[in-house]
Amino acid sequence: MMISSKKRISWFFKALLPCSGFFAGLSFAEFVVAEETWNGFQNGGRLIVSSLPKTWNAQGQNVAWKISVEGYGQSTPVVAGDQVFVTSTSGKNKEICHVAAYALVDGTKRWQRDLKNPTPEENNSYVSRAAPSPVVDGQSLVVSFEGGLVASYAFDGKLLWEKNLVDLYGPIKARHGLAASLEHDDSNVYVWVEREQDPYVLALSKTTGQMVWKSQGVGSSGWSSPRRLSVAGKTHLVCSASGKIVGYDVSNGEKLWEFTDVSNNTTCTPVPVSDGRFLLGASDGRGEQSAGKAAASNGLIEVKPTADGKFTVDYVWRAEKATSSFGSPIVAADKVWIVNRTGVLYQLELATGKQLSAERVSAGSVWATPLATAENLYLFGQKGTTSIIDLSNASELATCTTWDDAASETPAAGGGAVLYAAVRAGDMLLIRRGDVLYAIGQ
Repeated sequence: MMISSKKRISWFFKALLPCSGFFAGLSFAEFVVAEETWNGFQNGGRLIVSSLPKTWNAQGQNVAWKISVEGYGQSTPVVAGDQVFVTSTSGKNKEICHVAAYALVDGTKRWQRDLKNPTPEENNSYVSRAAPSPVVDGQSLVVSFEGGLVASYAFDGKLLWEKNLVDLYGPIKARHGLAASLEHDDSNVYVWVEREQDPYVLALSKTTGQMVWKSQGVGSSGWSSPRRLSVAGKTHLVCSASGKIVGYDVSNGEKLWEFTDVSNNTTCTPVPVSDGRFLLGASDGRGEQSAGKAAASNGLIEVKPTADGKFTVDYVWRAEKATSSFGSPIVAADKVWIVNRTGVLYQLELATGKQLSAERVSAGSVWATPLATAENLYLFGQKGTTSIIDLSNASELATCTTWDDAASETPAAGGGAVLYAAVRAGDMLLIRRGDVLYAIGQ
């Protein structure tokens, strides 16, 4: 059965509380939701799970099933009930956008819906391909595509509403395409279109698709995703793009603050840590304006309200040497864990940012966000190798491969075999490659 029992979750939650300050801001109800669903990109920032498989390999050990996905996609799968939902795109110019639902128990496809892309663009590895991840709650699924489509579906595949953002707000053109995933809360879904001309952030009603508010975007190149952050009882929508981070009021879209003492922050999504605090990852990756200076922008940032109703934003600490790859940092066991482009894992104190260790891991560079249990950290290398790390001493306990040789299974659309995302689904781990979805058993 996909869903863990609440009794087992309750025991784990109580046992884990003394081990990690990360959970201080989470209620038991929120933790249960994190266990029973995987509701969007990075699960809304909740990346600590009760258990994950510890052994699997490319020869099929502990692989419950694997299925080929139509076309190619870079988005995170999402899970609700006994189904997993996946988006992808196909065609020479990405003419068709796909939304598919699969049974968790065996990978059987239950339904697929195909949509016409309003912004066709050559299908290659230099431009995003179904990169925005969908969101899901107990009622419906909402998907987004970089071409300008946003749509909502019932769990049986019935279309609830659809929005063509190109028709509504004009053409979408962005360097390397758009990659921002959807963010959501109980009422709204948030869409960030950081296009080259007139970028915007949009809130749509989950139930009707009607616009709740529309605000000016950040105005800078970026491929990270928006993330909700609690600040003194108010929820901010945090958007990070090159050289700038902006916080919006989720209730009306008002820009609450802007922070510019940052660089190389184009790809990693802000990771909430506690009230008003989030981790930011920055990379020495290709195309950055100030390669070699990213470590100063990796760190813990705090947003604090002031007496006049405004906000101050600054670093609590900055990393000394640690830089990120495409995968965001993670907090586990009161430590910050960051993997750079060459596969070096940095361990830092959460409170101070002091570097505790730096060791190369087998996973190499990670594009997917890491996950953790109470004991172990999971690093999902872009080439399909996963390193399992002991959180107590940062040693590599195991190495698991998901496929044999990238060249032997290169998708027809190009881009190679890349591990884009890993999510927990009950007692299974789902690993998303551009063209294949794997289910790893316990």
